[in-house]
Amino acid sequence: MKLRLATILLMAFSLAPMGFAQSDSGGIKQDTKDAAHSTGQAAKKTGHKIKKGTRKVVHKSAHATSKGANKVDDKTKPSPTPPPQ
Repeated sequence: MKLRLATILLMAFSLAPMGFAQSDSGGIKQDTKDAAHSTGQAAKKTGHKIKKGTRKVVHKSAHATSKGANKVDDKTKPSPTPPPQ
């Protein structure tokens, strides 16, 4: 009987510190604030990347358009008339 009681007490005291080891670092309110802040930062970062990518695409397409316009302009110029002889 004493051995059984000693075993139970030993197990109880060895498992008890595990319950106290879990500390509360601000609670659910702070966790929610941290998650919202992280989400906001991710949204800003994504928006900046999209803005940069869009600007890059627009500039490249404008360059290609002007390049094509120059080619057409060269082809549609009137040929010089030969001087009279």
